[in-house]
Amino acid sequence: MLGLKLPTDPRWVNIVEKNIEEILTDHAYCEQKATSTAISLIVSFPEYTELVTEMTALVKEEISHFKMVHDKIIERGWVLGRDRKDEYVVALHKFFPKGGSRTTQLVHRLLYAALIEARSCERFRLLSEELEDKELAEFYRKLMVSEANHYTMFLGFARQYGNREDVDEKWQNLLDYEADIMKDLGKKETIHG
Repeated sequence: MLGLKLPTDPRWVNIVEKNIEEILTDHAYCEQKATSTAISLIVSFPEYTELVTEMTALVKEEISHFKMVHDKIIERGWVLGRDRKDEYVVALHKFFPKGGSRTTQLVHRLLYAALIEARSCERFRLLSEELEDKELAEFYRKLMVSEANHYTMFLGFARQYGNREDVDEKWQNLLDYEADIMKDLGKKETIHG
């Protein structure tokens, strides 16, 4: 369904289970960054009314997810750790060249967002199926559904605003590139790394 070319090695969950505090901190910041991305799309492309409407709803949803993760951290007696650079997102953003028309820039940003959501969804599915902590497994199962909806929404907007054939070709190329990135990741207790 997600189209990812390289699935996450299930042993990644073993790494996560050894440091739940770290994965929750990383996850909280992923939700905060998703909120920021939606706000940035509103600010950068206000003339796309349907996009602005959906991003406004997404801001509310993503910040509520941040709160849910933060609440899990507090419930366990921990505090939110410091943010760190997301190696996955940094590497991903090197794929498309800078510049181009506003439409091209929008399509690229939407494709990046779709892919990040797809990978998050895939990782949440693994956590929901493999975590020994059943409460957290259920928590990630519920979030997995949201991430799948976000992935399809972003990809749908890219196809709506760009040339469908070009967008689909870029999407396949981005999926290939992402699979290459993933060969070196999956060794840390982070959502994407």
